Amino acid sequence: MNKIEKQNKVVFELKNINLFYDDFQAIKDITMNINANEVTAFIGPSGCGKSTFIRILNRMNDLIPSCEITGDVLFKQKDAYNKDFDVIELRSKVGMVFQKPNPFPMSIYDNIAYGPKCQGIRDKKALDEIVESSLKKAALWNEVSDRLKKSAMSLSGGQQQRLCIARTIAMKPEVILMDEPTSALDPVSTSKIEDLINELKNDYTIVIVTHNMQQAARISDRTAFFLLGELIEFDDTTKIFSKPIHKKTEDYITGRFG
Repeated sequence: MNKIEKQNKVVFELKNINLFYDDFQAIKDITMNINANEVTAFIGPSGCGKSTFIRILNRMNDLIPSCEITGDVLFKQKDAYNKDFDVIELRSKVGMVFQKPNPFPMSIYDNIAYGPKCQGIRDKKALDEIVESSLKKAALWNEVSDRLKKSAMSLSGGQQQRLCIARTIAMKPEVILMDEPTSALDPVSTSKIEDLINELKNDYTIVIVTHNMQQAARISDRTAFFLLGELIEFDDTTKIFSKPIHKKTEDYITGRFG
């Protein structure tokens, strides 16, 4: 891979990232790159900073008054924290799927069409195509195509989470952030989401926070291990789980702590 191809592969460049809540430092001097069309997993014990860190990528922490961030966050070589950078555009390009499924209290169809409508799309045929395409990409179309006008709240938990993924896809993102997307789901639904993630990385860059180390090993290309706000180790997933460099990483993945 030549230098230009390598640069194009990097979606996020994060340099010397620190995050403070008033006097408390939650993130400590983290530097990493996130590559296109890969699944990057963040692992580590509760309270280690991984969910806080993933929210830096789409500026969700901006909503917390006491939060201060230093360092450089480059999204496709542009400073995402520059005052002239459009935060709404960033969040449409960098979508988010949360731990607990959060469908809107409206129909399945309207859940998907809501974002495109907010972007100004009003044509019924165009919306129909977006809804169908998004549901197909989220592996949900075959299960709901005959009940699009039914409430999204009538879906099972696993279906609701795939609906939330479809809703994110409808905004045509480049990156999908997932904060423990399967922690509230049963094993069958979890397996469907994991299969879906493997499909989605062909078209999207995916960053996932997970407590489930087996899940990280199954679905991710690269894994970052966080501990007490620090990035202890970040490497190819196979290396992290077979030959970690740091003893703290080895202790965590072998269950000695955490």
